Amino acid sequence: MHILLEQSERLLANTSLNFKRYLFGLIKWDNRLIGIKGARGTGKTTLLLQWIKELQLPSEKAAYFSLDDLYFTTHSLKDTVTTFYKNGGIVLGLDEVHKYKNWSQEIKNIYDFFPDLKIIFTGSSIIDIAKQEGDLSRRALMYELTGLSFREYLAMLNIIHLPIIQLEDLLFNVTEIKKSIPLNFRPLEHFSNYLQFGFYPFGLIDTSTAYQRINQLIRTIVEVDMAELKDFDIRNAKKILQLIYVIAQQVPFKPNLTNLATKTGIHRNSLTNYLHYLEQAKIITMLYPAGNSNAILQKPEKIYLNNTTLLIALAEEQANIGSIRETFFLSQMQTLYKVQFPQQGDFIVLGKYTFEVGGKGKKSKQIEAVSNAWVVKDDVEYPMINVLPLWMFGMLY
Repeated sequence: MHILLEQSERLLANTSLNFKRYLFGLIKWDNRLIGIKGARGTGKTTLLLQWIKELQLPSEKAAYFSLDDLYFTTHSLKDTVTTFYKNGGIVLGLDEVHKYKNWSQEIKNIYDFFPDLKIIFTGSSIIDIAKQEGDLSRRALMYELTGLSFREYLAMLNIIHLPIIQLEDLLFNVTEIKKSIPLNFRPLEHFSNYLQFGFYPFGLIDTSTAYQRINQLIRTIVEVDMAELKDFDIRNAKKILQLIYVIAQQVPFKPNLTNLATKTGIHRNSLTNYLHYLEQAKIITMLYPAGNSNAILQKPEKIYLNNTTLLIALAEEQANIGSIRETFFLSQMQTLYKVQFPQQGDFIVLGKYTFEVGGKGKKSKQIEAVSNAWVVKDDVEYPMINVLPLWMFGMLY
Protein backbone atom coordinates (compact mmCIF):
# COMPACT_ATOMS: atom_id res chain seq x y z
CA MET A 1 0.00 0.00 0.00
CA HIS A 2 2.75 2.49 0.88
CA ILE A 3 4.20 2.04 -2.63
CA LEU A 4 0.90 3.15 -4.17
CA LEU A 5 0.67 6.14 -1.85
CA GLU A 6 4.23 7.21 -2.66
CA GLN A 7 3.47 7.00 -6.38
CA SER A 8 0.33 9.04 -5.83
CA GLU A 9 2.25 11.75 -3.96
CA ARG A 10 4.87 11.92 -6.70
CA LEU A 11 2.32 12.24 -9.49
CA LEU A 12 0.31 14.89 -7.66
CA ALA A 13 3.45 16.92 -6.97
CA ASN A 14 4.21 17.00 -10.70
CA THR A 15 0.67 17.85 -11.79
CA SER A 16 0.17 21.41 -13.03
CA LEU A 17 -3.01 23.34 -12.26
CA ASN A 18 -2.31 26.07 -14.82
CA PHE A 19 -4.73 24.73 -17.43
CA LYS A 20 -7.86 22.66 -16.90
CA ARG A 21 -9.99 20.97 -19.53
CA TYR A 22 -13.54 22.22 -20.18
CA LEU A 23 -15.00 19.18 -18.43
CA PHE A 24 -13.38 20.07 -15.10
CA GLY A 25 -15.92 22.83 -14.50
CA LEU A 26 -18.89 20.70 -15.60
CA ILE A 27 -18.38 17.68 -13.34
CA LYS A 28 -20.47 17.62 -10.19
CA TRP A 29 -17.58 16.69 -7.96
CA ASP A 30 -19.74 16.41 -4.84
CA ASN A 31 -21.28 13.18 -6.16
CA ARG A 32 -19.94 10.10 -4.36
CA LEU A 33 -19.29 7.96 -7.45
CA ILE A 34 -18.12 9.60 -10.67
CA GLY A 35 -16.96 7.96 -13.89
CA ILE A 36 -14.99 9.67 -16.65
CA LYS A 37 -14.76 7.94 -20.02
CA GLY A 38 -12.69 9.09 -22.95
CA ALA A 39 -10.36 8.18 -25.76
CA ARG A 40 -6.71 7.58 -25.04
CA GLY A 41 -4.57 10.69 -24.99
CA THR A 42 -7.34 13.20 -24.21
CA GLY A 43 -6.24 13.98 -20.64
CA LYS A 44 -8.41 11.91 -18.30
CA THR A 45 -5.52 11.10 -15.96
CA THR A 46 -4.42 14.74 -15.72
CA LEU A 47 -7.98 15.88 -15.01
CA LEU A 48 -8.31 13.31 -12.22
CA LEU A 49 -4.96 14.25 -10.67
CA GLN A 50 -5.79 17.95 -10.82
CA TRP A 51 -8.98 17.48 -8.86
CA ILE A 52 -7.28 15.38 -6.16
CA LYS A 53 -4.43 17.89 -5.92
CA GLU A 54 -6.86 20.78 -5.41
CA LEU A 55 -8.25 19.03 -2.32
CA GLN A 56 -4.88 19.59 -0.59
CA LEU A 57 -5.25 16.46 1.54
CA PRO A 58 -2.46 14.08 2.64
CA SER A 59 -2.04 10.94 0.53
CA GLU A 60 -3.49 8.69 3.25
CA LYS A 61 -6.78 10.60 2.88
CA ALA A 62 -6.90 11.33 -0.87
CA ALA A 63 -4.96 9.17 -3.33
CA TYR A 64 -4.64 8.17 -6.98
CA PHE A 65 -4.29 4.50 -7.99
CA SER A 66 -3.82 3.27 -11.56
CA LEU A 67 -5.32 -0.18 -12.05
CA ASP A 68 -2.82 -1.12 -14.75
CA ASP A 69 -0.10 -0.99 -12.08
CA LEU A 70 1.67 -4.32 -11.54
CA TYR A 71 0.62 -4.06 -7.89
CA PHE A 72 -2.87 -5.13 -8.88
CA THR A 73 -1.70 -8.34 -10.50
CA THR A 74 -1.20 -9.76 -7.00
CA HIS A 75 -3.52 -7.58 -4.90
CA SER A 76 -7.27 -7.20 -5.22
CA LEU A 77 -8.82 -3.77 -5.59
CA LYS A 78 -11.35 -4.45 -2.89
CA ASP A 79 -8.70 -5.44 -0.31
CA THR A 80 -6.50 -2.48 -1.26
CA VAL A 81 -9.35 -0.01 -0.87
CA THR A 82 -10.39 -1.61 2.42
CA THR A 83 -6.89 -0.99 3.79
CA PHE A 84 -6.90 2.57 2.42
CA TYR A 85 -10.26 3.25 4.05
CA LYS A 86 -9.29 1.79 7.43
CA ASN A 87 -6.26 4.08 7.48
CA GLY A 88 -8.38 7.20 7.05
CA GLY A 89 -8.95 7.36 3.28
CA ILE A 90 -11.91 9.45 2.17
CA VAL A 91 -11.23 10.19 -1.55
CA LEU A 92 -9.90 7.76 -4.13
CA GLY A 93 -9.14 8.24 -7.82
CA LEU A 94 -9.01 5.02 -9.83
CA ASP A 95 -7.45 5.28 -13.29
CA GLU A 96 -7.57 2.81 -16.21
CA VAL A 97 -10.29 0.70 -14.57
CA HIS A 98 -10.91 -1.31 -17.73
CA LYS A 99 -7.46 -2.91 -17.25
CA TYR A 100 -8.67 -4.68 -14.11
CA LYS A 101 -10.83 -7.80 -14.32
CA ASN A 102 -14.24 -7.48 -12.64
CA TRP A 103 -13.60 -3.77 -11.99
CA SER A 104 -17.26 -2.81 -12.10
CA GLN A 105 -18.34 -5.47 -9.62
CA GLU A 106 -15.60 -4.55 -7.13
CA ILE A 107 -16.28 -0.80 -7.44
CA LYS A 108 -19.97 -1.52 -6.82
CA ASN A 109 -19.08 -3.46 -3.67
CA ILE A 110 -16.73 -0.71 -2.47
CA TYR A 111 -19.43 1.90 -3.10
CA ASP A 112 -21.97 -0.11 -1.11
CA PHE A 113 -19.68 -1.12 1.77
CA PHE A 114 -18.04 2.28 2.38
CA PRO A 115 -20.81 4.91 2.16
CA ASP A 116 -18.52 7.79 3.20
CA LEU A 117 -15.80 7.07 0.62
CA LYS A 118 -15.80 9.17 -2.58
CA ILE A 119 -14.61 7.38 -5.76
CA ILE A 120 -13.76 8.89 -9.14
CA PHE A 121 -12.79 6.38 -11.82
CA THR A 122 -11.61 6.77 -15.42
CA GLY A 123 -11.69 4.31 -18.27
CA SER A 124 -11.65 3.78 -22.00
CA SER A 125 -14.36 5.30 -24.15
CA ILE A 126 -15.29 1.78 -25.26
CA ILE A 127 -16.69 1.01 -21.81
CA ASP A 128 -20.45 0.47 -21.87
CA ILE A 129 -21.33 1.08 -18.24
CA ALA A 130 -24.83 -0.38 -18.66
CA LYS A 131 -23.42 -3.76 -19.78
CA GLN A 132 -20.97 -4.26 -16.92
CA GLU A 133 -21.66 -7.06 -14.46
CA GLY A 134 -21.68 -4.67 -11.52
CA ASP A 135 -24.68 -2.40 -11.96
CA LEU A 136 -22.94 0.99 -11.81
CA SER A 137 -25.32 2.70 -14.21
CA ARG A 138 -27.70 3.57 -11.35
CA ARG A 139 -24.89 4.60 -9.01
CA ALA A 140 -22.25 6.43 -11.05
CA LEU A 141 -22.54 9.91 -12.55
CA MET A 142 -20.85 9.44 -15.94
CA TYR A 143 -19.00 11.98 -18.09
CA GLU A 144 -17.04 11.74 -21.34
CA LEU A 145 -13.89 13.70 -22.14
CA THR A 146 -13.12 14.46 -25.77
CA GLY A 147 -10.03 16.01 -27.35
CA LEU A 148 -9.02 19.66 -27.20
CA SER A 149 -11.23 22.21 -28.89
CA PHE A 150 -9.56 25.03 -30.81
CA ARG A 151 -10.49 27.34 -27.89
CA GLU A 152 -8.76 25.04 -25.38
CA TYR A 153 -5.75 24.69 -27.65
CA LEU A 154 -5.30 28.48 -27.70
CA ALA A 155 -5.67 28.65 -23.92
CA MET A 156 -3.35 25.72 -23.22
CA LEU A 157 -0.60 27.41 -25.26
CA ASN A 158 -1.42 30.70 -23.51
CA ILE A 159 -2.04 32.39 -26.87
CA ILE A 160 -5.41 33.84 -25.89
CA HIS A 161 -8.19 32.99 -23.46
CA LEU A 162 -11.57 33.26 -25.13
CA PRO A 163 -15.00 32.53 -23.64
CA ILE A 164 -17.10 29.59 -24.77
CA ILE A 165 -19.53 30.54 -27.54
CA GLN A 166 -23.04 29.11 -27.38
CA LEU A 167 -24.23 27.69 -30.70
CA GLU A 168 -27.41 29.80 -30.79
CA ASP A 169 -25.36 32.95 -30.19
CA LEU A 170 -23.02 32.02 -33.02
CA LEU A 171 -25.97 31.51 -35.36
CA PHE A 172 -28.22 34.38 -34.35
CA ASN A 173 -26.14 36.91 -32.42
CA VAL A 174 -22.95 37.33 -34.42
CA THR A 175 -22.68 41.05 -33.69
CA GLU A 176 -22.14 40.38 -29.99
CA ILE A 177 -19.81 37.50 -30.79
CA LYS A 178 -17.57 39.79 -32.85
CA LYS A 179 -17.38 42.23 -29.94
CA SER A 180 -16.00 39.50 -27.65
CA ILE A 181 -12.99 38.84 -29.92
CA PRO A 182 -9.98 41.17 -29.54
CA LEU A 183 -9.22 43.13 -32.70
CA ASN A 184 -5.55 42.10 -32.66
CA PHE A 185 -6.34 38.37 -32.55
CA ARG A 186 -5.60 36.57 -35.82
CA PRO A 187 -7.27 33.13 -35.56
CA LEU A 188 -6.04 31.79 -38.90
CA GLU A 189 -2.45 32.27 -37.72
CA HIS A 190 -2.95 29.36 -35.30
CA PHE A 191 -5.76 27.36 -36.90
CA SER A 192 -3.64 25.30 -39.30
CA ASN A 193 -1.33 24.16 -36.50
CA TYR A 194 -4.32 23.14 -34.40
CA LEU A 195 -5.71 21.06 -37.27
CA GLN A 196 -2.39 19.24 -37.59
CA PHE A 197 -1.41 18.71 -33.95
CA GLY A 198 -3.93 20.24 -31.57
CA PHE A 199 -6.62 17.66 -30.80
CA TYR A 200 -4.51 15.61 -28.38
CA PRO A 201 -2.76 17.42 -25.51
CA PHE A 202 0.44 15.42 -26.08
CA GLY A 203 0.69 16.94 -29.57
CA LEU A 204 1.37 20.33 -28.02
CA ILE A 205 4.37 19.09 -26.08
CA ASP A 206 6.36 17.73 -29.03
CA THR A 207 4.95 18.05 -32.54
CA SER A 208 7.89 16.12 -34.03
CA THR A 209 6.74 12.86 -32.39
CA ALA A 210 2.98 13.52 -32.36
CA TYR A 211 2.12 11.35 -35.36
CA GLN A 212 4.34 8.50 -34.15
CA ARG A 213 2.50 8.60 -30.83
CA ILE A 214 -0.85 8.58 -32.61
CA ASN A 215 0.11 5.41 -34.48
CA GLN A 216 1.19 3.82 -31.20
CA LEU A 217 -2.03 5.00 -29.56
CA ILE A 218 -4.15 3.33 -32.27
CA ARG A 219 -2.26 0.07 -31.89
CA THR A 220 -2.80 0.14 -28.13
CA ILE A 221 -6.52 0.79 -28.53
CA VAL A 222 -6.94 -2.13 -30.95
CA GLU A 223 -4.53 -4.63 -29.40
CA VAL A 224 -5.11 -3.85 -25.71
CA ASP A 225 -8.32 -1.94 -25.05
CA MET A 226 -10.49 -3.83 -27.53
CA ALA A 227 -9.15 -7.11 -26.18
CA GLU A 228 -11.23 -6.39 -23.06
CA LEU A 229 -14.46 -6.54 -25.09
CA LYS A 230 -16.29 -9.83 -24.75
CA ASP A 231 -17.21 -10.05 -28.45
CA PHE A 232 -13.80 -9.08 -29.81
CA ASP A 233 -11.45 -11.74 -31.16
CA ILE A 234 -7.89 -10.48 -30.62
CA ARG A 235 -6.80 -12.60 -33.59
CA ASN A 236 -8.54 -10.02 -35.79
CA ALA A 237 -6.47 -7.10 -34.46
CA LYS A 238 -4.30 -7.00 -37.58
CA LYS A 239 -7.39 -6.86 -39.78
CA ILE A 240 -8.82 -4.01 -37.67
CA LEU A 241 -5.61 -2.02 -38.14
CA GLN A 242 -5.88 -2.67 -41.87
CA LEU A 243 -9.52 -1.50 -41.77
CA ILE A 244 -8.44 1.78 -40.12
CA TYR A 245 -5.80 2.27 -42.81
CA VAL A 246 -8.28 1.63 -45.64
CA ILE A 247 -10.78 4.08 -44.10
CA ALA A 248 -8.07 6.71 -43.57
CA GLN A 249 -7.22 6.77 -47.27
CA GLN A 250 -10.84 7.30 -48.35
CA VAL A 251 -12.57 9.49 -45.76
CA PRO A 252 -15.10 10.89 -45.85
CA PHE A 253 -16.80 8.25 -47.95
CA LYS A 254 -20.10 6.47 -48.27
CA PRO A 255 -19.29 2.98 -47.06
CA ASN A 256 -19.81 -0.09 -49.19
CA LEU A 257 -19.63 -2.80 -46.54
CA THR A 258 -19.16 -5.57 -49.09
CA ASN A 259 -16.13 -3.82 -50.62
CA LEU A 260 -14.70 -3.03 -47.18
CA ALA A 261 -15.09 -6.67 -46.17
CA THR A 262 -13.27 -7.79 -49.32
CA LYS A 263 -10.38 -5.34 -48.85
CA THR A 264 -9.83 -6.20 -45.18
CA GLY A 265 -10.71 -9.89 -45.11
CA ILE A 266 -13.23 -9.25 -42.33
CA HIS A 267 -16.56 -11.07 -42.59
CA ARG A 268 -19.33 -8.64 -43.49
CA ASN A 269 -21.36 -9.57 -40.39
CA SER A 270 -18.38 -8.83 -38.13
CA LEU A 271 -17.52 -5.61 -39.97
CA THR A 272 -20.55 -3.76 -38.59
CA ASN A 273 -19.52 -4.61 -35.03
CA TYR A 274 -15.92 -3.57 -35.62
CA LEU A 275 -16.97 -0.22 -37.08
CA HIS A 276 -19.07 0.31 -33.95
CA TYR A 277 -16.06 -0.49 -31.73
CA LEU A 278 -13.86 1.93 -33.69
CA GLU A 279 -16.46 4.66 -33.23
CA GLN A 280 -16.67 3.95 -29.49
CA ALA A 281 -12.87 4.15 -29.34
CA LYS A 282 -13.08 7.60 -31.03
CA ILE A 283 -11.08 6.55 -34.06
CA ILE A 284 -13.90 7.01 -36.57
CA THR A 285 -17.22 8.85 -36.66
CA MET A 286 -20.21 7.49 -38.58
CA LEU A 287 -22.66 10.04 -39.94
CA TYR A 288 -26.23 8.78 -40.32
CA PRO A 289 -29.05 10.17 -42.48
CA ALA A 290 -31.30 12.75 -40.84
CA GLY A 291 -34.56 11.38 -39.48
CA ASN A 292 -35.96 9.49 -36.54
CA SER A 293 -34.77 6.01 -37.46
CA ASN A 294 -32.68 4.02 -35.02
CA ALA A 295 -29.04 4.61 -36.02
CA ILE A 296 -28.09 1.08 -34.95
CA LEU A 297 -30.37 -0.31 -37.65
CA GLN A 298 -29.23 2.17 -40.29
CA LYS A 299 -26.29 2.10 -42.63
CA PRO A 300 -24.05 5.15 -42.11
CA GLU A 301 -24.22 7.71 -44.89
CA LYS A 302 -20.55 8.66 -44.46
CA ILE A 303 -17.59 7.58 -42.38
CA TYR A 304 -15.04 10.14 -41.09
CA LEU A 305 -11.96 9.85 -38.94
CA ASN A 306 -12.68 11.24 -35.48
CA ASN A 307 -10.55 14.40 -35.73
CA THR A 308 -8.21 16.29 -38.02
CA THR A 309 -5.01 15.39 -36.14
CA LEU A 310 -5.85 11.72 -36.62
CA LEU A 311 -6.78 12.30 -40.26
CA ILE A 312 -3.55 14.09 -41.13
CA ALA A 313 -1.42 11.61 -39.17
CA LEU A 314 -2.87 8.59 -41.00
CA ALA A 315 -3.09 10.10 -44.49
CA GLU A 316 -0.58 8.32 -46.72
CA GLU A 317 -0.35 11.44 -48.85
CA GLN A 318 -1.37 15.01 -48.06
CA ALA A 319 -4.88 14.96 -46.62
CA ASN A 320 -7.62 16.49 -48.76
CA ILE A 321 -8.45 20.00 -47.52
CA GLY A 322 -12.18 19.43 -47.98
CA SER A 323 -11.98 16.35 -45.77
CA ILE A 324 -10.02 18.29 -43.15
CA ARG A 325 -12.66 21.05 -43.04
CA GLU A 326 -15.59 18.67 -42.71
CA THR A 327 -13.78 16.52 -40.13
CA PHE A 328 -13.03 19.59 -37.99
CA PHE A 329 -16.62 20.80 -38.09
CA LEU A 330 -17.98 17.36 -37.18
CA SER A 331 -15.40 16.71 -34.43
CA GLN A 332 -16.23 19.97 -32.64
CA MET A 333 -20.00 19.80 -33.06
CA GLN A 334 -20.58 16.14 -32.16
CA THR A 335 -19.11 16.68 -28.70
CA LEU A 336 -22.22 18.67 -27.76
CA TYR A 337 -24.89 18.10 -30.38
CA LYS A 338 -26.55 15.45 -32.52
CA VAL A 339 -25.17 15.77 -36.05
CA GLN A 340 -26.69 14.00 -39.08
CA PHE A 341 -26.47 13.94 -42.86
CA PRO A 342 -29.17 16.12 -44.50
CA GLN A 343 -30.86 15.88 -47.89
CA GLN A 344 -29.24 19.21 -48.79
CA GLY A 345 -25.93 20.49 -47.41
CA ASP A 346 -23.16 18.71 -45.51
CA PHE A 347 -24.52 18.51 -41.95
CA ILE A 348 -27.73 19.08 -40.03
CA VAL A 349 -27.45 19.76 -36.29
CA LEU A 350 -30.22 19.12 -33.75
CA GLY A 351 -32.45 18.27 -36.69
CA LYS A 352 -32.94 21.96 -37.58
CA TYR A 353 -29.70 23.80 -38.42
CA THR A 354 -28.13 23.00 -41.81
CA PHE A 355 -24.51 23.73 -42.73
CA GLU A 356 -22.50 23.66 -45.94
CA VAL A 357 -18.75 23.59 -45.27
CA GLY A 358 -16.05 24.80 -47.68
CA GLY A 359 -13.32 27.31 -48.50
CA LYS A 360 -13.67 31.07 -48.79
CA GLY A 361 -15.03 30.73 -52.34
CA LYS A 362 -17.88 28.44 -51.24
CA LYS A 363 -21.29 29.53 -52.52
CA SER A 364 -24.69 29.01 -50.87
CA LYS A 365 -26.39 27.52 -53.94
CA GLN A 366 -26.76 24.03 -52.42
CA ILE A 367 -28.69 25.34 -49.40
CA GLU A 368 -30.35 28.50 -50.72
CA ALA A 369 -33.81 26.91 -50.50
CA VAL A 370 -33.23 25.59 -46.98
CA SER A 371 -34.40 27.51 -43.90
CA ASN A 372 -32.00 27.94 -40.97
CA ALA A 373 -28.99 27.24 -43.19
CA TRP A 374 -25.46 28.67 -43.12
CA VAL A 375 -22.32 28.44 -45.21
CA VAL A 376 -19.28 27.71 -43.05
CA LYS A 377 -16.08 28.99 -44.67
CA ASP A 378 -12.46 28.28 -44.00
CA ASP A 379 -9.92 31.10 -44.57
CA VAL A 380 -12.24 33.86 -43.30
CA GLU A 381 -11.81 35.56 -39.92
CA TYR A 382 -15.21 36.98 -39.06
CA PRO A 383 -18.89 36.14 -39.65
CA MET A 384 -21.04 37.81 -42.26
CA ILE A 385 -24.70 37.39 -43.26
CA ASN A 386 -25.38 33.63 -43.30
CA VAL A 387 -21.62 32.99 -43.52
CA LEU A 388 -19.71 31.74 -40.49
CA PRO A 389 -15.94 31.19 -40.09
CA LEU A 390 -14.99 27.55 -39.69
CA TRP A 391 -12.59 28.28 -36.80
CA MET A 392 -15.42 29.68 -34.65
CA PHE A 393 -16.92 26.20 -34.35
CA GLY A 394 -13.86 25.40 -32.26
CA MET A 395 -15.10 27.81 -29.59
CA LEU A 396 -18.12 25.76 -28.48
CA TYR A 397 -16.44 23.98 -25.53
